[in-house]
Amino acid sequence: MNMKKISIIGAGSWGTTLAILAAGNGNDVTLWVREKEIMQTINEKRENKDYLPGVKIPNKVHAENSIEKAISNADAVVNAIPAQFTREIAKKYSKYVNCDVVVNVAKGIEIGTYKRMSEVLKEELGDISIVTLSGPNHSEEVSRKMPTATVIASEDVNCLKNIKKIFHTNYFRVFTHDDIIGIEICGALKNITAIATGVCDGLGYGDNAKASIITIGLMEMSTYGRFLGAKRATFYGLAGVGDLVATCTSKHSRNRLVGEKIAGGKKIDDIRKEMKGMIAEGMQTTKAVYEFSKKNNLYMPLTEQAYHVIYENKDLKEAISDLLKIE
Repeated sequence: MNMKKISIIGAGSWGTTLAILAAGNGNDVTLWVREKEIMQTINEKRENKDYLPGVKIPNKVHAENSIEKAISNADAVVNAIPAQFTREIAKKYSKYVNCDVVVNVAKGIEIGTYKRMSEVLKEELGDISIVTLSGPNHSEEVSRKMPTATVIASEDVNCLKNIKKIFHTNYFRVFTHDDIIGIEICGALKNITAIATGVCDGLGYGDNAKASIITIGLMEMSTYGRFLGAKRATFYGLAGVGDLVATCTSKHSRNRLVGEKIAGGKKIDDIRKEMKGMIAEGMQTTKAVYEFSKKNNLYMPLTEQAYHVIYENKDLKEAISDLLKIE
């Protein structure tokens, strides 16, 4: 199937970047934007000043405020809505979907249900193929054509070839994968570790402590994922170690920034306000993963300490000390 009309739901920095990638490959892209002001700026100024300033948006990208108009004639739909809002928005556009495949790029676990995003989309959209795209992909770099790679995975492996064509370029390399469970677990849980490494940076603990935290985070990704049936090798690939390292060390990482702000004494509500619409998925993912791990008796000390800090105001130095006491 030749997919040339692409609908991207969500005009944050990553949704906008994916629109630029798809348009660069000759596709006609409709980008659904909740705020009319941002829609007008994109269409008139060819820039998303709120989420991706300084990056030119191709003319083949058209911003649309009506979710029905944005999605009705698409050959493929991309869900670029933050994890905790994915179900709500999917309900709104489910009746307009006329294509066979939806690509998910949200990275999180739904609070309460503990569902992965592909599971949420399946429940809301019905009999449709879901592809997940994930990897070490900061929009600030990809949108400026800095080289990287990503992976796409689906239970329906036959659809991956066409999805790859939409986004694959000489600087954004797309690799196909057969472990959608592992890909989604990696993308979600690495954000918890990034918050913890941000705390380390904020407290001035140095590289040794940060490396220890990243290692524990990788172990927990594997523990959680293997419990759900993920393949061990996935955690050592682009979506696992690759994304984990990028998110835990980059100046672009929102989750690492949250950790730094927590270390600086900021309250969670104040941090959310300072983010000005940007979403750090790790805070909500921490809650979902902590609750799931307790229900299923999974040993996840990093997630546990992160939960105590974020939701119970545990002293940071005490939390790190307790974490590093693990046997």
